[in-house]
Amino acid sequence: MAHKVHIPTPLRSYTDQHDIVEVDGTTVGEVLANLATKYGDLRRHLYTEEGKLRSFVNVYLNDDDIRYLQKEQTPVRDGDALSIIPSVAGGVGTATPTPPVELPALSSEEIQRYNRHLIMPEVGMDGQRKLKAGSVLCIGAGGLGSPVALYLAAAGVGRIGLVDFDVVDHSNLQRQIIHGTPDVGRPKLQSAKEKIQAINPHVRVDLHETQLSSTNALALFEPYDVIVDGTDNFPTRYLVNDACVLLGKPNAYGSIFRFEGQASVFAVKGGPCYRCLYPEPPPPGLVPSCAEGGVLGVLPGLVGLVQATEAIKLVLGVGEPLVGRFLIYDALRMRFRELKLRRDPECPVCGDHPTVKALIDYEQFCGLRPAAMPAAAAASATPTRSEVPEVTAEDVKAKLDRGDDFVILDVREPHEVQICRIEGSVVIPLGQLPKRMDELDRNRDLVIHCRSGARSAQAVTLLQRQGFDKAVNLKGGILAWIDKVDPSQPKY
Repeated sequence: MAHKVHIPTPLRSYTDQHDIVEVDGTTVGEVLANLATKYGDLRRHLYTEEGKLRSFVNVYLNDDDIRYLQKEQTPVRDGDALSIIPSVAGGVGTATPTPPVELPALSSEEIQRYNRHLIMPEVGMDGQRKLKAGSVLCIGAGGLGSPVALYLAAAGVGRIGLVDFDVVDHSNLQRQIIHGTPDVGRPKLQSAKEKIQAINPHVRVDLHETQLSSTNALALFEPYDVIVDGTDNFPTRYLVNDACVLLGKPNAYGSIFRFEGQASVFAVKGGPCYRCLYPEPPPPGLVPSCAEGGVLGVLPGLVGLVQATEAIKLVLGVGEPLVGRFLIYDALRMRFRELKLRRDPECPVCGDHPTVKALIDYEQFCGLRPAAMPAAAAASATPTRSEVPEVTAEDVKAKLDRGDDFVILDVREPHEVQICRIEGSVVIPLGQLPKRMDELDRNRDLVIHCRSGARSAQAVTLLQRQGFDKAVNLKGGILAWIDKVDPSQPKY
């Protein structure tokens, strides 16, 4: 009975560069012994001179750790697979890239700087020159863009572009490691450029201080080999995807939320794109952003490193990029999962008969801006956030000062309320609101707020449909309240 044995990178030079080999055996011990017989040079890496399995070689059966069992006597059944996981401090290999032509030379200082790359046969001098000639555009200089830009610079990617138009805020510092406390209030691009060039002055840094849009994306993407998607909203994700497909540029994708991260490579010829995975965006407000849902500070570091790794592999033309594979990382359980992705032949962007042949209005596509419609249809349409009745923080303060009879409803989560709160407000989280409407008086004025106004706009729409005609949204949420009325409270 043949079983698959997964061979780690450091040992593949002894298995003719095969990462998976098939070996017969009824127990783990028999499979390993037959493996060592089939590939004689591998034996000394698996066994001591006394014939015992080396202590620093772990064997996994179907991804289960069997170190604490009598692993050599563990039975292996039909369909089982083994993975050999040795303790690794470095790595070896035999693959040699084909030398390209007309690549830039490396200076003596660069040779010294990149010497750990140069001694790897998968990179070597020619590969490092490829990196120097390579170019990567990072969309965003925030949580994901920070590790991506820093490691691309350290690796020697010769040209790094950054697209961002934001300034550094205190709330960024928990995860956006390219910025520091002295950078608060500065443009993110200026802060990022300084850190990149401090790491590697040989890198050219292009700054694009603009909001990515359908009118500028194609021109911005054109000069670069790889695009890294470090965005935090759906319109820009679809925009990046479509622009990459139209230009034939690989899209190193990453996303983060709370404790979970995702990564893949889209828009490579023959592979799927982001729309193959998510043909349509979720309704506005259904999926909270990191600003509303939070994110573990170290999470973008790991996901960003995956994106940087994929970008480097794509520039080098080595390894197996995450094309057709969707990597999911669960930081709470420290667990990775991989899903297979297939290109959708009906995809409107990368399919066999694409219908999207130019960039579109992505705010409208994601439901954030209504499309033009006849007046009769507009009258019966669901109101968008911009159509929900609103009141300003100053107006609410005036109502409180006058002693008006109204209720302030806070639809945030309890842990958010612990950070800051409008005194006297009633707390009913948005998810509980449908079942707790009876706690509210339909005849009283209602001012509803959340953090920034998105969730509370949903609450207003929900309540109005149930007869709460006097419900209005606090424009800008509690953040606006703190800015305009009570700056003594902390913002988040």
